[in-house]
Amino acid sequence: MKLGQLIRRYPLLAAAVIALLATGAAALAGMDAASRWIAWIAIAGAVLWIGAGMVKDLLRGHYGLDILALVAIIACLLVGEYLASLIIVLMLSGGEALEDFAQRRATSELSALLDRSPLQAHLAADESGQDVADVPVEQVEVGDLLLVRPGELVPVDGLMRSEAGSFDESSLTGEPLPVIHARGSEVMSGSVNGSQAVYLQALRRSSDSQYQQIIALVRQAQDSKAPVVRLADKFAIPFTLLSLLIAGIAWAVSGDPVRFAQVLVLATPCPLLIAVPVAFLGGMSRASKEGVVVKGGAVLEQLAKVRSAAFDKTGTLTAGRPALLGIQTQLDPDELLQLVASAEQFSTHVMAAGLTAALADRGLPLLPAEDAQEVATNGVSALVDGRRVAVGKPSFIAAIDPALERVELEPGQSAAYVAVDNSFAGVILMADAPRPEASAVLRWMRDHGVENQVMLTGDVEQTALGVAAQVGIGKVEAELRPGQKVQLLKDMQPRPVLMLGDGTNDAPALAAADIGMAMGSRGSTAAGQAADAVVLRDSLGPVAQVMAISRYTLSVAHSAIWIGIGLSVGLMLVATTGVIPAVTGALLQEVVDLVVIVYALRTLRGPRPADFHGALPTQSTVALAQHVRSRD
Repeated sequence: MKLGQLIRRYPLLAAAVIALLATGAAALAGMDAASRWIAWIAIAGAVLWIGAGMVKDLLRGHYGLDILALVAIIACLLVGEYLASLIIVLMLSGGEALEDFAQRRATSELSALLDRSPLQAHLAADESGQDVADVPVEQVEVGDLLLVRPGELVPVDGLMRSEAGSFDESSLTGEPLPVIHARGSEVMSGSVNGSQAVYLQALRRSSDSQYQQIIALVRQAQDSKAPVVRLADKFAIPFTLLSLLIAGIAWAVSGDPVRFAQVLVLATPCPLLIAVPVAFLGGMSRASKEGVVVKGGAVLEQLAKVRSAAFDKTGTLTAGRPALLGIQTQLDPDELLQLVASAEQFSTHVMAAGLTAALADRGLPLLPAEDAQEVATNGVSALVDGRRVAVGKPSFIAAIDPALERVELEPGQSAAYVAVDNSFAGVILMADAPRPEASAVLRWMRDHGVENQVMLTGDVEQTALGVAAQVGIGKVEAELRPGQKVQLLKDMQPRPVLMLGDGTNDAPALAAADIGMAMGSRGSTAAGQAADAVVLRDSLGPVAQVMAISRYTLSVAHSAIWIGIGLSVGLMLVATTGVIPAVTGALLQEVVDLVVIVYALRTLRGPRPADFHGALPTQSTVALAQHVRSRD
């Protein structure tokens, strides 16, 4: 940063440095009167500047610690220690610059996402590559054909129109290896294209795409302020009174007003005002590096205190990639699968993706569908090729045809009941395996004080109990509507309560919990917006990692407060004896500032959180399918 920019950014610091140099030069030249006048003018300006800021804070109801610094500046000036006054001004203004540097250092991981935001897109008329126009990314509409050249960022979420492409998704998911996407698969905005140009069909507008949602979360995280910063402010009144009391006693006992100033120069509160927010910014940056965007220090503080946790099932405790196990129907199985997959193609439920993939494996196309309606957590109905198709829970289909036949499910299985033209038509069996790291993560949470764990799911009870047994959750609430999840979260004890989910139907529960955390790598926009934190990697491991980071961050923040107070009080007590001149005391306090800020930056490093990737693998979907078929 150039000198001119530094002066404009930190005018009080620049003025303090100039005044200190001018005062010293005048004193060395024997111009004592000029030296005093320069110091008086500079200090008066600084007092007005700091006082104005303090008044603004008081009007907003914020009682800070700046009053101590102001009293110390004025006291030193009145007893003739104007050099010490200038050093205190320099210390306060220098502390602002140090805080700015520390914040930029602490938020470097968060800022990296903002620096890579896609700005333009190549709009193509067709896939010939002849007619391409560059447009701002905000002008891309759903359905537009886009060309993405080698090494470029994918501007919006899109469907692959080319046969295949390789993409670097490390900034989104943490996956270091390139990901291959075939025709028809979804590619996330913010991915970096490989060595071959590809064509995508825009699936969402820029503002609704994955990368822009992450950008919005990052901006919220950077703009927030942690309640623990106010914890430092809670020390303002007692610390101010204690400092004034020590200084007053020193004055009264010694009979020397200089002693009052000598004590107060060591009571300036920079460690409390700077170190705590720096610690939380560092913790948020560390969480981002581990794959979790935390929307503010307040969330990080709450995560450190979590006592209860609620989990959605599908896509959260399970991998969210259900595989087809079998079809029970009197119709042609391929015909029923084609009808069901065509009706489900407009659904956001993860089962829809599994059905579409199963249909593609059999070489069958999706049929045209219209009048599609989705009833959250219950099912879907649509008019497919002229036939009314309904797919969903037994209760959803029973309302259409009470004559449905229920099936017995194995642990981990799910059943989609189907009605065609208002008559029960069959059952499609699927299995969604638990995440391999789920049991290890839940056990880690129990070992660290989160003993109350419950599964809250809209799925049927038999399926939910099977998954719960595999991951180690003893309490299950199944077949819930979104409103019922919210009520259960409100009643859950002990608090704070963490809720983890991924879908649109989880958004109310995420918003209602003390801390809502969304599985954002493939989850819905609504879930991400309602949540307080978003996991960017397709794994539960970062949940435990961010909890470990939050506990370490809170510990460092509290330690920073007590280190700052302890050093200041200790030095004040020494100063009551008169052995620390005012100028030396002001310089010592600057050393205290540096010590505490450096200590707070420990949150950028700290102990490495546990790695849960691939921990304790559970029975895979394929193995489960083979087991089920062997019993048929």
